[in-house]
This record gives sequence, structure tokens and C-alpha cells, in this order.
Amino acid sequence: MEGARHPIDFYKQQVEPALQSKMEEFKLLGYDRVTMEELWDCLQVKKWKKKEDKQLHEVVADILSLKVSEYMSYLTIEAFKGPDYFSQYFNEEEI
Repeated sequence: MEGARHPIDFYKQQVEPALQSKMEEFKLLGYDRVTMEELWDCLQVKKWKKKEDKQLHEVVADILSLKVSEYMSYLTIEAFKGPDYFSQYFNEEEI
């Protein structure tokens, strides 16, 4: 995630075991391409929209309560925000 640091970034290293657990849970459910970095970014967008301070236990609870549907929704929206692949093959007038 670009821009200013999120207050919860302070906990990232401490909550890696919870992120690892969530990643393994999603993989057991058939979502093999899950990464801890994508999970972290998803949590920042979906659960931690307001840049507020949280206690460590609240951050862990947010990680463990993340649903596959929230994660997939995040990935879908991020895919739509991605680069415009047509622009590399056509100029603006052709599009």
C-alpha cells in the first residue's frame, strides 16, 4: 500500500503468526495464491479504513476474522484499478 504509513504497520512483524495462520486457512480452502503481503494490504483497506490506533489484540482479532469473501472482493477491486493494458497496444484515438 502506497502513501503514508498506517498506524497499524507498527504491529506487522508481531502479528506475522496470525497472518501466516490466515494464509494457511485460505490455502486449505483452495485459495493457493494468497500472500501475507496481500492479506496485510486487504486488511488495511477493508478492516482498517480509518487510520486509528488499535491494541495488539484488536489487530489479531481483525486478521483472524477476515473472510474469504472480503479478501476476494479486495482482489477484484484491485484488479480493476490495475494498469490499462489496451493503452500499451493502441493510442487514445484508436481506443
